[in-house]
Amino acid sequence: MVKSKGKTQKAKAFLLFTLYSLLFTFSGCGYTTRSLVSLKYKTINVKPFVNKMDITSEKQEYRDYRKYYTLLESSITQEVISRYIFDGNLKISTSKDADLILIGELVDYNRDVLRYTDNNDVEEYRTTIRVNLTMKDARQEKILWQENNFTGETTYFTTGPLVKSEATAIKDAIADLARRIVERTIEEW
Repeated sequence: MVKSKGKTQKAKAFLLFTLYSLLFTFSGCGYTTRSLVSLKYKTINVKPFVNKMDITSEKQEYRDYRKYYTLLESSITQEVISRYIFDGNLKISTSKDADLILIGELVDYNRDVLRYTDNNDVEEYRTTIRVNLTMKDARQEKILWQENNFTGETTYFTTGPLVKSEATAIKDAIADLARRIVERTIEEW
């Protein structure tokens, strides 16, 4: 009789432990699908990014000038707007109706070698796009945050099964930049 009573108490303790474990598991770890941006901000205006790159100022040992792609700043602006629309936490608006205003400046574009082949040909590059960002509260005309040298990047191969063109890599870097800008906007300031 004593043995069965001990087994019953062990079974009850195990059941209680299991229920508490499930309770803590299903209560979550604080994850939410809602934005952390204040509820008073519902709309955003993305000002066209301005090209602030000075392609003539820098000479480096491996290149005579900085590389620039025509209308890169326009592509960034369009991708950032598309990413806000995709995200859905803030609606795109005109500047007079917006709660937030994003101001961006394109400051740098780089393509750096990461790896060479045995024949000393370039096998892999890293494409990096840097921008300066300012987020303003449109109603109070107050700067909420600023980020300099905010970066979007990608790597790509010139040989092998994962070959990608530089144009495709630039699109990927712009997409990465836009994703990071939207994440920076909706995270808690």
